[in-house]
Amino acid sequence: MNDKELRQLVMDELEFEPSIESAGIGISAEHGVVTLSGHVPSYTQKLAAERAAWRVKGVKAIAQEIEVRLPGDARTNDDEIAQRALNSLAWSSAIPRDAVKVRVADGWVTLSGQVDWNYQRAAAESEVRKLTGLVGVINDITLKPAAQMVDVKQKILDALKRHAELEARDIRVEIREGGTVRLEGGVDNWDERRPWSARSGRPPAYMRSTTACTSADVLPATEPEPP
Repeated sequence: MNDKELRQLVMDELEFEPSIESAGIGISAEHGVVTLSGHVPSYTQKLAAERAAWRVKGVKAIAQEIEVRLPGDARTNDDEIAQRALNSLAWSSAIPRDAVKVRVADGWVTLSGQVDWNYQRAAAESEVRKLTGLVGVINDITLKPAAQMVDVKQKILDALKRHAELEARDIRVEIREGGTVRLEGGVDNWDERRPWSARSGRPPAYMRSTTACTSADVLPATEPEPP
């Protein structure tokens, strides 16, 4: 597949997605790297455009350069956004009360604080990014170290073995200094990449995770054996 064909496929996928106003989005492709530019009227549409692009076979990486341009009647004062964000976090049963702090500047919401689990960190961002009037979300929430790293590595490996969609023997798990979990390996498609990060996000001992898991057209599963 050449770059022109990939660009057209991504364009078709964005136009097919009903939640996106794709007329203002620009698309370019080079060696499997897709750049999304232009503008959309909401932050949720920006995220939806990126998700749609990832669904296209042949996309290896995405440069997200879409700008959120809120319509005049959709602009919201920062204090209103902050209060709505606090309310959303308080209503969520997944997020510990008063664990997350909110700061809003020019429509950008920054989340900070500490939680025990990565799913709580992700849940906080998920709750906030649903709000209207947002330009973007910065998630600076950290995790509390609470387990031995050796135990964390084994729990991740055991969880991956239980996952029917994954070939656990092809996954390498590395616990790095500073509490980072790195997953490496090859998969048949990009959809299989997400369960890795999701599964590795369960143990609370690491501060963040990185993945080098690639689809088969980037790194075949026959290469050195690999959220």
